[in-house]
Amino acid sequence: MGSPALDDVADVINGDLLKRRHGLRRDDFIEILMDARALLDGESPWIRGRLLASGKSSIELLGEDGQTHFVAREIIARIVLVAHTRPAYIDDKDLLAFERADMKRRSSLHEKVEKESKGSDDSHLWG
Repeated sequence: MGSPALDDVADVINGDLLKRRHGLRRDDFIEILMDARALLDGESPWIRGRLLASGKSSIELLGEDGQTHFVAREIIARIVLVAHTRPAYIDDKDLLAFERADMKRRSSLHEKVEKESKGSDDSHLWG
């Protein structure tokens, strides 16, 4: 069995600026230390799992318990990167293809909603 080879997705911190790759990525395994003041008595301040999404105000994590956790950035004291599982964003062809397809899907959905909302395609025009 063993673990997968992760050398291809490792951080590149030194060297040519254009070749550097670091930071959190989707599907990374991480550990989050939360501010104990925001927790109930006896609750562990650590949460471990796979990073699903990262937004302006929260981090979405699939925890070891199999549940999805949304952690407010305001209560995060530290994030520890355990391992990358994907290439850096700019090098991740699968993720870029997914995002391109998702943008097309969202765009066509918005157009469909616009057409159905007023019965015409020009409801967004002024005048």
